[in-house]
Amino acid sequence: MQQQAQHFSPTNGDFTFVSSTEAEELSGSIESQDVKVNVGGDSKDASATKFLRQRGYGWLLEVEEDDPEDTKPLLEELDIDLKDIYYKIRCVLMPMPSLGFNRQVVRDNPDFWGPLAVVLFFSMISLYGQFRVVSWIITIWIFGSLTIFLLARVLGGEVSYGQVLGVIGYSLLPLIVIAPLLLVIGGFEVVATLIKLFGVFWAAYSAASLLVGDEFKTKKPLLIYPIFLLYIYFLSLYTGV
Repeated sequence: MQQQAQHFSPTNGDFTFVSSTEAEELSGSIESQDVKVNVGGDSKDASATKFLRQRGYGWLLEVEEDDPEDTKPLLEELDIDLKDIYYKIRCVLMPMPSLGFNRQVVRDNPDFWGPLAVVLFFSMISLYGQFRVVSWIITIWIFGSLTIFLLARVLGGEVSYGQVLGVIGYSLLPLIVIAPLLLVIGGFEVVATLIKLFGVFWAAYSAASLLVGDEFKTKKPLLIYPIFLLYIYFLSLYTGV
């Protein structure tokens, strides 16, 4: 009695029974799929990332690339050019045209940090027993430069306040140069007075030669005289007179 293979239909949709003859004709292969398993923190990170993106906070996960312009040196960020400041200092200390310096760069290319450093240094050497003059020197520099600027504009000069502020500040250097000499020969009143006059004339000439241009024509003394008085006042703050 031959048993006929029967084909049973699955009842639960999970298994299929086939006859032995049909099974012989069947062939095939099972392809394995790559399975990635997230363990521990990776799954948590993925879940947190998905949660933030679904809530519209995906921008919190964005990482900005470093901009080369944001990694500039500090001096460049503050617009401080030490070579330019050093050149301007030489132009002020050596105002003679025969030396070949392009002194107009002090006026045409003004900066703030160089004059401020000169004024602060002049204030520091004036601290000998009179600390109160520091703020007063800075105040005189700012408002004295403003007075020279307004007077220059009234007389027809084409200068900006920044140019006047820079030139007046840099031109304090001659007074800084004579300061050690006054400490050494302070007991010789005649010599000390001559050195003071020389320093004031030196500073006033450096400033006036840059600020008083040909556009003033016959009005040059009207601007040179206030500049001269301004440096006399600066020197008086140093000497305490």
